[in-house]
Amino acid sequence: MTEAILEADLPIIDPHHHLWDLRAMLPMFPEPRHRFIETLIPVAHYTFDQLQEEVAASGHNVIATVFMECGAFYNGAYGEALKPIGEVEFVNGVAAQSASGLYGEARLCAGIVGHADLMLGASAGEVLDALQAAAPDRFKGIRHQGAWDADPEVLGPPFHAPPELYRNETFREGFAELGKRDMSFDAWILEPQIGDVTDLARAFPDTPICLDHCGTPLGNASYSGKLEERFPIWRDAILELGQCENVMVKLGGLAMHNCDLPPEGPAACWSSEKLAPLWKPYIETCIEAFGPSRAMFESNYPVDRWGASYPVLWNTFKRITAGASADEKAALFAGNAARFYGLEERLA
Repeated sequence: MTEAILEADLPIIDPHHHLWDLRAMLPMFPEPRHRFIETLIPVAHYTFDQLQEEVAASGHNVIATVFMECGAFYNGAYGEALKPIGEVEFVNGVAAQSASGLYGEARLCAGIVGHADLMLGASAGEVLDALQAAAPDRFKGIRHQGAWDADPEVLGPPFHAPPELYRNETFREGFAELGKRDMSFDAWILEPQIGDVTDLARAFPDTPICLDHCGTPLGNASYSGKLEERFPIWRDAILELGQCENVMVKLGGLAMHNCDLPPEGPAACWSSEKLAPLWKPYIETCIEAFGPSRAMFESNYPVDRWGASYPVLWNTFKRITAGASADEKAALFAGNAARFYGLEERLA
């Protein structure tokens, strides 16, 4: 799908993308593989070259990006607790490659969100310090995903966290270590779990939290055909979470196969005109709940390639915000991400 780029000069900071080499990781997922793994095989290799080409060819003014942990490039030689350092080391090298200026003006992976197992309790602080040391100028915080559903087909067994992880006392001991270091937390859960993030945010009102993927509305597996039925439930949960001033929301993730928005993929060649009406109710509700100063658009690439090419994805966001003011667009597309992840210099 190719289409004219809208507002091509609007600065964008993409605050959520991954890098991986699933060719080495596929043996971890036994046959028959869950549908989610199958959707990723077309982008099994997605590292610096692929990301740089995606951004450079998009036609959009992407000035910087933030890497989001995805369990790739772990270094087992560091031991079980510290192996996520390998991912941060790898991405810091990618960021240095981009910062050389040889590959364009965009600063890829200018911010890095890693992973630490917060179920280590207070001992997670040692991992956080090691992650910071691995990328002192770029490491910003962590994500410890808590996605779970009673239906294992929603995600697939490899991706299920324990139920109510964010309410676990030991987890919260580890979470408290983030506040001691002024680090942020990205929360990935599924729509029925939004209340878990609300409870966590209220327990730690001084720790900045970002809800990923609009809270992941569900339209697959046992939720198939229920998006309209469940929209009011999702909306009420989002509005309640939006009352927590320490929480921001990422506007995106809606092109994942879990959401069924669209149902076809990968890269189903839907235009931004066709996608915008599907995503608009979710994005407008999130902006209503959090305000234009606590929301940021994300690509969630390459996962969201399932439903949208990179240029079309950003065009869709621009269509949805066509009525927003210039200041609101500046915040939603770059300013809020810069503030949350400490990338203000990219907008200077």
